Amino acid sequence: MKRIPVLNIKTFERKFNASDLYANDFANHIISNKNLVHKPHTHDFYLCVLFTEGSGKHEIDFATYPIQTGSVFFLNPGQTHFWQFDSQPEGYIFFHSLELFEVSFSKQRLENFPFYYSVNNSPVLNLNSNETAKIKIRFEEIYTEYRSENNYKTEKITSLINLAYIDLSRIYSTEKEEEKSKLSSTYSATLRAFEKLLEEYFKSEKAASFYAEKLNITTKHLNRILKTILNKTTTGLIKERTLLEAKRLIVHTENSLTEISEILGYEDYAYFSRIFKAKTKQTPLSFKNKYSH
Repeated sequence: MKRIPVLNIKTFERKFNASDLYANDFANHIISNKNLVHKPHTHDFYLCVLFTEGSGKHEIDFATYPIQTGSVFFLNPGQTHFWQFDSQPEGYIFFHSLELFEVSFSKQRLENFPFYYSVNNSPVLNLNSNETAKIKIRFEEIYTEYRSENNYKTEKITSLINLAYIDLSRIYSTEKEEEKSKLSSTYSATLRAFEKLLEEYFKSEKAASFYAEKLNITTKHLNRILKTILNKTTTGLIKERTLLEAKRLIVHTENSLTEISEILGYEDYAYFSRIFKAKTKQTPLSFKNKYSH
C-alpha cells in the first residue's frame, strides 16, 4: 500500500544540523527544490514562511489560501500542501523539529502559540505593510545566522525563531483568540488530549463516547468543551478528520477506493461513499478525477 510522500528536513538540507533545522531565502528554496514544492506532499516538521513579494495560491489539506505580500503560513507535521505561483515569490522560510524547539525552551511549548494551538486554527496570517517590515527583520536574522559559521549557532537560531513566533502570536491573537486564551487550562488541556487521541484512533473509532471515556469525562462535557473552544461538535470533528484522511489517500496514493474505505474503518464502500458525498457534494470517484491531472 503506497502512502503519501513524507519529506524530512534532510530532503532539503544535507549540511548543518539537517535533521532538526533549515532556513532559506524563499526564492532560493523554490529553485533548489523545484521538483518537490509544486507537487502535493507532507512533512514531519513544523514550517513557517513569510512572503514579501509574489502572488499565487497555497493549498493546505485541500483548502486553498491566496498568497500575497505579507502572507505568513504555518504548517504542522502531517499536513498535505503544495504551492502554485502567478508571479515570482520572495520572502523567507524556515522549518524545525518539535524536539529542537522544546528541548531548547523547556518551559515553552509550540502548542502554546495560537497558530499551533489546534489543527483547527487558521494556518495563514496576513500582515499589513508595517507588520511585514518588522517581521521581515526577524526572518532575515534567522537566515543570516543559518548561513554563518558562528559559535552557538543553533542556540541563537532557536532563540530567534522563538522571538519570531512571539511577534507573530501578538498579531495573530485577535480579540476572539484573546477570549479563548482566558478559558480554563482544563479546557485547553482536554482539547489537546482529544486531538491527540483523535489522530491515533479516528480510523477505527467513530463514536464520541469512545473519546470521552478515554478522557475520563462525559460525552456531554467533551461536546461542551469543543463547542466552547472550536464551535464544533465531537462527532463533527471525528467526521472532519476521517474525511481529510480520505481525501489525502484518494489523491496521493494508488489504493483503490474500496481499499481506502476499509483503511478508514468502513467495510461497506457504498456507505462510505454516501458519507463522503454528503460532506463534499461529490463522490469519491469524482473527487479523485478532479485531482488526476
